[in-house]
Amino acid sequence: MRKVEVEPYQEKWPTMFLEEAKKLREVFPTEILEIHHIGSTSVPGLHAKPILDLMPVVKDISNVDQFNEQMKQLGYTPKGENGNPQRRYFEKGGDQRSHHVHFYEEGSCEIKRHLAFRDYLRTHPDERQQYGELKQELARQFPYDIASYIKGKEELVRKIERKALVWFERG
Repeated sequence: MRKVEVEPYQEKWPTMFLEEAKKLREVFPTEILEIHHIGSTSVPGLHAKPILDLMPVVKDISNVDQFNEQMKQLGYTPKGENGNPQRRYFEKGGDQRSHHVHFYEEGSCEIKRHLAFRDYLRTHPDERQQYGELKQELARQFPYDIASYIKGKEELVRKIERKALVWFERG
């Protein structure tokens, strides 16, 4: 059973992101246009589950499936769309999860949503702190119940996301 653990921001996360992004570029040399570090580990100062989220942007999402075997060789489990149409999702580490990879096709509105949320939290310390404190509390409250942890964040995430998208559009 996976334990929900939230820890203080770690300075090593950006370096770990760069190392994993390099491996992904080697597997997808002609497919990947760019790779973004998203999720809580991409926001300095934010408490996070120590799982890196990478978001490669590709030319054609349907081509990603051809690389499932190479991704398995890197330790990833292919999950297909995993409930999110037009995404290809991979997990690494099993119950000791270390990485999530979310592939999106160039032009997907999901890309903007993830980047807006990340960049908004990077530049709005009060909301970053509020979100981090909620995550810590939920991890204490639901240490072995990831579904309740996620559900407990939903309302605040949606609120921040709405603000973030408006803020992001203003540039």
